[in-house]
Amino acid sequence: MLPKDESLKILKEFLLEHHYEKVQGIPIGIILQLADLVLKETAFVDGNKFYRQIIGGAMGSPFTLTLANIFMWKWEKDA
Repeated sequence: MLPKDESLKILKEFLLEHHYEKVQGIPIGIILQLADLVLKETAFVDGNKFYRQIIGGAMGSPFTLTLANIFMWKWEKDA
């Protein structure tokens, strides 16, 4: 499970360290806002019930996988 707030800080560090001012024309500030939204507003349906996921990211999400890789980049960098 990725800690959400720490993951967002690491995402920002990764983007800045790799000299990204924009990604496909989207400024870093907007990317971080969207990442925050994706991480904090995850929901799923089971049967007829809707649930809000409060821990971790969505399983199988391409964004969650990318963020996990960036998290590991930071972990290996600091090791």
